[in-house]
Amino acid sequence: MKTPPRRIAPALMALLALAPPAPAQQGKAFSVGYVYPAGAKQGTTSEHVIAGQFLGSATNIHVSGGGVTATVVDFIHPISGKELNDLRIKMDELMARKAVAQKNFKALENFRSFKNAKDLKNDADGDAEIEALKQKYAGATWTKEDEKLVADIRKKMNSGVRRPANPAICELLVCQFTVAPDAKPGRRELRIGTQAALSNPLVFYVGDLPEFSEEASKDISEQKSSIARTSYGPKNTKAKDDLRVSIPAIVNGQILPGEMDRIRFAAKRGQKLVVSVRARDLIPYISDAVPGWFQATLSLHDATGKELAYRDDFRFDPDPVVYYEIPADGEYHIEIKDAIYRGREDFVYRITIGETPFITSIFPLGGPANAPTTVDLYGWNLPNRRLTLDGKDREPGVRLIRVRKDNHVSNQVPFAIDSLPESLDQEAGQPKSGPMRVAPPLIVNGRIERQDDIDVFSFDGKAGQQIVAEVMARRLNSPLDSTLQLVGPDGKEVAFNDDNTDRGAGLTTHHADSYLAATLPADGAYTLNLRDTQHRGGHDYSYRLRISPPMPDFALRIVPSTVSARAGATIPVTVYALRKDGFTGDIAIALKNAPEGFRLAGAKIPAGEDKVKLTLTAPPQPSADPVTIELEGRATVGDREIAHDAVPADDRMQAFEYRHLVPSEELTVAISGRSDQKSYAPKVKVVSDTPIKIPAGGTATIRLATSGGSYQGKSKLELVDAPEGIVIKNIAPSRDGMDILIESDATKVQPGLKGNLIVSANAPAQSTSKKNKGSSSKGSYTMTLPAIPFEVTQK
Repeated sequence: MKTPPRRIAPALMALLALAPPAPAQQGKAFSVGYVYPAGAKQGTTSEHVIAGQFLGSATNIHVSGGGVTATVVDFIHPISGKELNDLRIKMDELMARKAVAQKNFKALENFRSFKNAKDLKNDADGDAEIEALKQKYAGATWTKEDEKLVADIRKKMNSGVRRPANPAICELLVCQFTVAPDAKPGRRELRIGTQAALSNPLVFYVGDLPEFSEEASKDISEQKSSIARTSYGPKNTKAKDDLRVSIPAIVNGQILPGEMDRIRFAAKRGQKLVVSVRARDLIPYISDAVPGWFQATLSLHDATGKELAYRDDFRFDPDPVVYYEIPADGEYHIEIKDAIYRGREDFVYRITIGETPFITSIFPLGGPANAPTTVDLYGWNLPNRRLTLDGKDREPGVRLIRVRKDNHVSNQVPFAIDSLPESLDQEAGQPKSGPMRVAPPLIVNGRIERQDDIDVFSFDGKAGQQIVAEVMARRLNSPLDSTLQLVGPDGKEVAFNDDNTDRGAGLTTHHADSYLAATLPADGAYTLNLRDTQHRGGHDYSYRLRISPPMPDFALRIVPSTVSARAGATIPVTVYALRKDGFTGDIAIALKNAPEGFRLAGAKIPAGEDKVKLTLTAPPQPSADPVTIELEGRATVGDREIAHDAVPADDRMQAFEYRHLVPSEELTVAISGRSDQKSYAPKVKVVSDTPIKIPAGGTATIRLATSGGSYQGKSKLELVDAPEGIVIKNIAPSRDGMDILIESDATKVQPGLKGNLIVSANAPAQSTSKKNKGSSSKGSYTMTLPAIPFEVTQK
């Protein structure tokens, strides 16, 4: 929420006159929606298209992980109203000159309107204009170059669209990517950069197989023309040609409305093909499409067209995977389309076809820290069936594992590491004689092996004892949809849970893991029943079950994952606290191994709050390349301190309504400005004691000490995203700076509310010329003050 703007004191105005403007205020914020193709092979150079909005000032491309470089070679965008009008005027002038040069004066009547037709009062005025054109172009010639210019202008006018179907992806950067031969294969993040900012990240893959793309054999200018048509208007109804590839291969494509892509290849008897799609993996959420991603379907056919296999997902993952052993030599093809024949430019996919390794599941799903764990591997074309993972020097958390066969890498699967004692459920495949006796705290690794199977655990408890049971399955790629039931010594249900939402699992839409916490009502033996709510089972239906007293803890997400700032500027960011097992304490946020010059303000998540907006101040000098920084949070629980890194994330919308914190690889900061510029870092200090105590229904004063002389002019001061009911009531100059009077509404805020106030200051830009020094020039600039902690108290 933004509060009504207030006038800024002259002292702060002087400061604003020197402060660097925030990049977001220098122009419209730009964003990217997709990259196509969404990957490239090691040791190759290829052309790709990146689509987004307001990309005209893009100058460079950053790809995480090293080994990938890229340059912008062209920019395609819808024609603006001004551009279209200018082209029309230019066309009329050319056609008038042609008419005079060819002495076709009758044609001049068609061009009376190109300039002042609305002002013509009668035919005499029109005749006068025609005579003026004859004199203007007297002696003019008309050449083949002029005809070419007319054709070019007509082409631009005909291809221009004022209102593209998808404005968020209506502009295209054509780029050249070069991937080093030794670039590590796998998932990367791509960001577009301008002189002042970085875009949101996109997924980009480095592959180790030959890559094929739609229309790959055509000239790039034709590709750009095709892409421009589909991005700016209705789908091109010309049927696509089948794409023929040699396997193993990776195929890239886009699905437009009603389309189905067909990829043909030759295969031999006995080949064990894995055909896996990446679609939702590339663009996990689309804000203006239902269900919120490209829902691909995949089918395999023989030479007669007979369907051999069909998938529209892989378990709960929307991206389908087909495994098939080829029965005979011959030609085969796959077909990919949207499940309900939707289509748009950001329905981008990558399909891997070949005898490549693919892990379907592992058991157990995790192991202890500082000890080795032998893991059973399940899947297709795997190099072996077992893998030993060493948890030595590993912090508790989730790591990704994969295997390699014949120089090809498999998909990645998660493996959890924990500090609690671990146990295996009763022997797999053996009859269960009764409940498994356990002694909390521990983690049990088990499976629901058959349909309608129930795993039962028994432990002794005391009246008043607190117990927590938590399943980790869906979050570790298991198809298990668990339920947990806690039964007391008297046979009555104490607690039950089906699904528990984990905001940290930002790519999960069905939170199928169970969690329950209970205070035991009596002494005696308790049983915990774990089952699949859909009555399914099998060797893939694995889980990790934690049974323990509450273990208060937290995780952090910092949003956004990309920050753009002028040198010395202050930018607000949001840190979310994902509290666990009843943890309610303060969390102190700090920079971790950050380059010199970065500063945080308001760096604490107050007790009981699940997020805080704090500020990050950039170093006073710009950086030629983006800088990666880390934040960590620390809290005290009892007599122990716990610390966790903040995971970078982006707040993404799904299907017009749902929001998710989607994790990112790194927190990237772009620091812009001239390398020779003088540091104009804001010098603002909160003189008042913090946190500012604001009485519910009363007022409090924030005293700021500012630097600089006086300035007179219009300006605004606002609270950004302040709690409803907290506003700026008045601003007054003080001896060394200014006083901001904050007022709270007792009907909207309650005592105990804590957080940060983010103050945004906006002022007219000042002229730097001697003649107009001190006067306003065109435009304005905005700066953010360092976050100011507050607390609402009793009046």
